[in-house]
Parts: sequence; C-alpha cells; structure tokens
Amino acid sequence: MKTNNTPLFSAHEQALAHSPCPQCGSELVMRFGKRGPFLGCDHYPTCDYIQPLNHNDGHVVKELDMPCPECESPLVLRQGRYGMFIGCSAYPACHYLASTEKKAENTDVECPECHKGHLTERKSRYGKVFYACDQYPSCRFAVNNKPVVGTCQQCGFGLLIEKKLASGVKLQCADRKCHAYQELESLDKTE
Repeated sequence: MKTNNTPLFSAHEQALAHSPCPQCGSELVMRFGKRGPFLGCDHYPTCDYIQPLNHNDGHVVKELDMPCPECESPLVLRQGRYGMFIGCSAYPACHYLASTEKKAENTDVECPECHKGHLTERKSRYGKVFYACDQYPSCRFAVNNKPVVGTCQQCGFGLLIEKKLASGVKLQCADRKCHAYQELESLDKTE
C-alpha cells in the first residue's frame, strides 16, 4: 500500500504570506498546537519565536455613534476571543463594557409556595431559561416552562405551566406530584 507523505494543509500554507523570523531571520512554518495552528520559527528550539494566526485580540469592527457613559469617548463594536462585544474606544484608560445580557423578565405571577414573591425569568449556567421565585434563597420554587396563572383541575395547585408539544401548546399543572394536562375548553369557560 502506497502512502502519501504530503502534509494535510500544504495547499493552504502557500496562501499565507510567510515573513522571515524577526529574531533569527529563518523561515516561519505553520505548526499545530493544543490551541490551534500558529506560525513558528523553523530553527526551534534554538529560536522560540511564535506568531498566532487567529487575531481575536479585541480589534475594532465598527465605530458606533454612541458616547461612553463613563468617559464620553465613542463606543466601538469589537471582535474578541468569545465573540462580539461593545466597549469604549478609550480602552485601556476606560474599561466600560456594554452589557449584552437582558434584564430578568418579571412575569407578575405570584409564587405558589411562599405567596410572597413573584416568578422571574432566569438563566442557568448552561444558558437554559427557567422561572424561579425572586425570594430565593428563602423560597426555592422553580419551573422550567413559562408559568401561567390558573389552578389545576385535578389537584387545585395554584399555578400552570405552558408546555410546547408536537400537537401544540398545552397547559400542565406545575405541581411536581400531579403534572396533569388541563382541558382547554373548561379553562375558557371559567375565565
């Protein structure tokens, strides 16, 4: 069996304009490390010069027509390691970053356990949306689906949740012991 000894990315390496090593003057070659590809000196380990290929250093993508609330410099849209973000153009003198997170949405649904707080929209550390009592940690009530005001037809629990199924949207009891689906016709008559 004949094997091909040509490198996998050899056709793409010629597309990169290789400049000589600024430390020793030899050729820079593409190398592959645990954080991805990079350009490194051909005379490694005597010369340890490396140059990253991806430039996720917070470079400016677009200047926005809004002033920074802290220093009045214009805000800019930047590309960083974890994606796009809005920051001050006077960085590093000003460290202002615009928050991309939206405010927690209050549902105005009273908590069925403590009857003191209201259910608010929150996000788990994995980014999944859930609804929990704003009296946390004294009240630990939470549901994964959108809460709806109403009482269960079977157990009388004071909260229903909106469950999206293949057959459409249905209401379900929010009590962990019951979880009964509600009949929509009888709910419409009570309202």
